[in-house]
Amino acid sequence: MHNSQDIKQKLQQLELILRRELMLVIKDSLKSTEVAHVTMQTPLGQLIDYLPQVKLADTDIFTRLMRLDAAYCQLELGLYGLCSDCEVDIEAYRLITDPTEQRCTQCEQKFSREHRHELRLDH
Repeated sequence: MHNSQDIKQKLQQLELILRRELMLVIKDSLKSTEVAHVTMQTPLGQLIDYLPQVKLADTDIFTRLMRLDAAYCQLELGLYGLCSDCEVDIEAYRLITDPTEQRCTQCEQKFSREHRHELRLDH
């Protein structure tokens, strides 16, 4: 169903975009005296490990990098495109829209309902 080379290429393109975004975020978040200990060539796992150290674990970029890493792992294991909850095929349009998608529509709706309280802001 899925061509692993095409998928890998899409994931690599997304990774490049995310790495560029991350470098800008890191540059903007560090004080002028601090030096970023990551580059565009830093392995993905090290990037993900670095973000909590510079207080960026609660950012959208961190979440997107985690999803990217999960997609790479799934591709390696031959599980890419399967829902992480129910293990049925994720709808093609969802993967085209976001190649790091982890859930089918039904499971995503269920997950959103169950975790909606986490999205609320406490005032």
